[in-house]
Amino acid sequence: MTNDQKASDQRCFDPKGGMPRLIEIMARLRDPKTGCPWDIEQTYETIAPYTIEEAYEVADAIATGDFDELKAELGDLLLQVVYYTQMSAEDGRFDFDDVANAISDKMVARHPHVFGNESRDKSAAEQTRDWEKIKAEERAAKGQAQAGVLDGVALGLPALLRAVKLQKRAARIGFDWPETGQVLDKIKEEIVELQEVAGQSSDKSEEEFGDLLFVLANYARHLSIDPEQALRRANGKFVRRFEYIEAALKAQNRAPESSDLEEMDALWDEAKAKGL
Repeated sequence: MTNDQKASDQRCFDPKGGMPRLIEIMARLRDPKTGCPWDIEQTYETIAPYTIEEAYEVADAIATGDFDELKAELGDLLLQVVYYTQMSAEDGRFDFDDVANAISDKMVARHPHVFGNESRDKSAAEQTRDWEKIKAEERAAKGQAQAGVLDGVALGLPALLRAVKLQKRAARIGFDWPETGQVLDKIKEEIVELQEVAGQSSDKSEEEFGDLLFVLANYARHLSIDPEQALRRANGKFVRRFEYIEAALKAQNRAPESSDLEEMDALWDEAKAKGL
């Protein structure tokens, strides 16, 4: 074993090795001669779905308040960053330090009220406007001054989140309902339009349903509600109450299939009364 190999092993097996350890492990996994065949075959495109999945698992750990799980999931998410940077280093593009320095430079530049001479005496809304102004200046410096208002909103975002981001962008230049009640009126209008196409082509029904979801996302924005978070909470509530139904029936040596809607609905109301 060479001295380089010994040093690599020392880093990989050091329980207190931190980031250098993780970076070394990824380099070893991607080594074309001695690495893992699966890891060697991966590309930016094949890893991207895992990154999205890991981000959601981080959100789930936060929602459940499980900090041991959060630590593990943050590690899984960090691994995705290390994966991309290792592939980029192999291609001669950038490495982990370049990524860390890039975000550090951005944070310093976008917080002049912390790292510069600007006043910290601003509301969160004022700081958000300043943030967007700095971002616009950065785009202009990159020759993107003529970019459209909606440019840069990632296509890969969850649909509800992307809807809110698109609406926020449009609202910056005044394309927005000034009153929340007007959004609610639009929701009612979209419900009627969806009802009118019921039983027609699936494409038309899908279109009208999409319009309704888009306006609901806008209503959530006007109420300062995160629609993704709201739907996650609703999903969780559904799971808790349905599991209550299953448990109640199981106590009678029965399964949901042996029940009917009336009985299960009554059990649902019991779960609701218990605060589930």
